[in-house]
Amino acid sequence: MSKPTTTKPPTLLAIAWPIFVEQSLRILIGTVDTFMVAHVSDGAVAALGVSHRLIMLALICFNFIGIGTSVVITHHLGAGDRKGAESICSTALGVNLWMGLIASALMLFFNETLLRLMQLPDSLMVYAVPFMALMGGTLFLEAINTAVGSILRAHGNTRDVMFVTVGQNIINVVGVSLVLFGWFGLPKLGVEGVACASVVSRLLATTALLILLYRRLGIRLHWRTPFDLSVDRIKRILHIGLPAAGEHMSYWLAFLLITSFIGTMGATSLSIMAYAQTVQALVILFSLSLGLGTEIVVGRLIGAGDFEGAYRQLLSSLKLCLMLTAGGMVIIALIAPHLIGLFTHDPEVIAGGALLLRIAFILEIGRVFNIVVINSLRATGDARFPVQIGAVCMWLLWVPNSWLLGVHLGWGLVGIWIAMTCDEWLRGIIMYRRWVGRKWLPFAERSRAEVMRNHVPLVSET
Repeated sequence: MSKPTTTKPPTLLAIAWPIFVEQSLRILIGTVDTFMVAHVSDGAVAALGVSHRLIMLALICFNFIGIGTSVVITHHLGAGDRKGAESICSTALGVNLWMGLIASALMLFFNETLLRLMQLPDSLMVYAVPFMALMGGTLFLEAINTAVGSILRAHGNTRDVMFVTVGQNIINVVGVSLVLFGWFGLPKLGVEGVACASVVSRLLATTALLILLYRRLGIRLHWRTPFDLSVDRIKRILHIGLPAAGEHMSYWLAFLLITSFIGTMGATSLSIMAYAQTVQALVILFSLSLGLGTEIVVGRLIGAGDFEGAYRQLLSSLKLCLMLTAGGMVIIALIAPHLIGLFTHDPEVIAGGALLLRIAFILEIGRVFNIVVINSLRATGDARFPVQIGAVCMWLLWVPNSWLLGVHLGWGLVGIWIAMTCDEWLRGIIMYRRWVGRKWLPFAERSRAEVMRNHVPLVSET
């Protein structure tokens, strides 16, 4: 085992609370949009829900570069290798920019074809097509945001990303209100207006993040950035990021297929799903923020060679996240009808959404293990195991059981939520056993050795 360096990682709390606020506000953008679009119709909400599933696939592609970038950077920083970290940053920006441009072109020119593959009813196309053209056509901005945000977070600048997200939310809420409700004599633009406001807020966020990247780290996006694509650095990013992408992609492809099952149940079921998941996302925030924060801390500990510290950190984070998630879901279960009632007055939708939220109490406890433990496994370099187990469980358990319980047996959304719960718990238990069994230790030692081989000494070190 390598001798630990003296590099002290930032505390979990210092990293996680800005991430919690940032992720809360990111979800709030979607929640506010859903709440305001509900004033148009439940059909508009259903259309946007399906559109978001497709856009999310592109975001997963951007995120896997961000995930790999963040982990590799933390390894370098933990080992005291800032120059090596900077080289990873440049490559990540170039890769994500190209991916963003390709995704934007696909969403802009093939949106209707993609929506029809999702079994979206023709009556909802009028809402979904323009929304996808605007939101999907500017995905290259989100690709840049993802890369820059990952770089800043890995360096410990989580508050900067949080403040940008705060500003983005304020601009989005004001913009959506102006164009959706026609304030100050402006025309009411409906769903198209919501998309336009979101695009403007996204553009301003990109500008702010690039300025912060230069001021905090001295890294500037210039014409050479798209071509700074070192094969060795890309391979190191992909070693972590590609399995993460595989896991996330498998999840969302499975969810897209299950969404198509729900689409056959009608627009009401799609609306119930959209509202229930909007509320559930508020509790998932605990897992996301603590998972990302733990990943950064564990990554630095691995880079520094402190493997025992990394082991203890995950267990501590997991206990905290389980307590927060359980408490949050108890509150949601108690007031579930009132929460769904904020979005719609349809009694059928309110009753259906409330039932799903109560089932989700069990579901979300299992999801904690997946999010928090998988992030830490990834930070050690043990990135392939989660995607292998995930693919098996999702496609042999979640998808078939969703069809069996939800469609074939006629249990509807309840059957689909039960299938999802079984999947989350099985995968979560497997991941936890791998961590406590220390099966990740050889990967951690390999990651540490890789950083030391690629260490770029500073002038002051020579």
